[in-house]
Amino acid sequence: MKSNIAEGFQEIREQNIMKVKEAKEQGQKMVGLYCTYCPKELVLAAGAIAVGLCGTREEPIAFAEKHLPRNLCPLIKSSYGFAVSDTCPYFHFSDLIIGETTCDGKKKMFELMADLKETVVMNLPQNPLQEASLELWASELRRVKELLEERFQTELSDEKIRAAINLTNREARVMKRLYDLNKARPALISGLDMLTVSWQVGFNVDREEGIGMLEDLITRVQENAAQGGTAGAAATPRILLTGTPVGLGSEKIIALVEESGGLVVVMENCGGYKTVDILADESDQRDPLRVLAEKYMKIPCSVMSPNRGRLELIDKMIDEFQIDGVIDLTWQACHTYNIESFWVSDLVKQKGLPFLQIETDYSASDRETLRVRIEAFLEMVK
Repeated sequence: MKSNIAEGFQEIREQNIMKVKEAKEQGQKMVGLYCTYCPKELVLAAGAIAVGLCGTREEPIAFAEKHLPRNLCPLIKSSYGFAVSDTCPYFHFSDLIIGETTCDGKKKMFELMADLKETVVMNLPQNPLQEASLELWASELRRVKELLEERFQTELSDEKIRAAINLTNREARVMKRLYDLNKARPALISGLDMLTVSWQVGFNVDREEGIGMLEDLITRVQENAAQGGTAGAAATPRILLTGTPVGLGSEKIIALVEESGGLVVVMENCGGYKTVDILADESDQRDPLRVLAEKYMKIPCSVMSPNRGRLELIDKMIDEFQIDGVIDLTWQACHTYNIESFWVSDLVKQKGLPFLQIETDYSASDRETLRVRIEAFLEMVK
């Protein structure tokens, strides 16, 4: 089923490398982003290509550990490893990197990265309930806007920013429509297929083309469902995966769940459902930077304190996606997600569902140990 459902998405990253090279040769600018808090609307308004660079593969980590401690988060080490080894063409072609102070490890890593490529780090406030946080983030957006204008010799007018807001809102809406297909029971798309689609489409140089591909996929999945095609049976354990970001190369938990007879029907994390419901208000005629600041301050990431929004979202997703069990994934040394697991566990148990917290890294060394734990968890679900 994977080859049919995800057809056309598996090779987007590789195919778009040539498109990026051609665009660069024609003078187009490119900006690398590392987080959902990074304002891609401003990059798009500047006429540049915005591409996510977060590292999700183990191979570059050895290069990173020459500079970074071994007991650091694998996402940070992989991200820096790609950069320092010059093995990520998207980093290579980027004219500018935008980072953010989401965690201590990343903000110090960006100091090292600045020796490799021009890097601007945004100061992310971490109390979403304070007006001062909103003011600070709006000022950071203005700083980046002015930097982009100077760096790329262009003007980011309100009209350009609003057009970019419209585009990113349409992207979010179509991605939500795709995710929501799995509210059906049996589910219509496997977790691995969903990850392939959501991760790969982020590398699409032509964002309108990406939206079209997603709309076409939704139609194909619906037509397949009309003919009885599903990703599992009605009795297949339906798992919600929450926690740290997952991408191609770090999908071992999803793979193990589905190899063991379960199905990851939805992911709450950064590349999943966390942001698809958070849109900038296009009818708001105030300063678009203020509107964007309000949007980004609603993202319920574990770096925020307090972060009740994540629990509210998980609670809602459990009901809407008919979840049978929840797995909370923490990458090694990610302290904010590790601590929040206490509250997630309490919520899930109050809902009367089985809960499993997993702390691991990108390596395959613990794969069989994790398989045993996941199989036992799925038995509890059944």
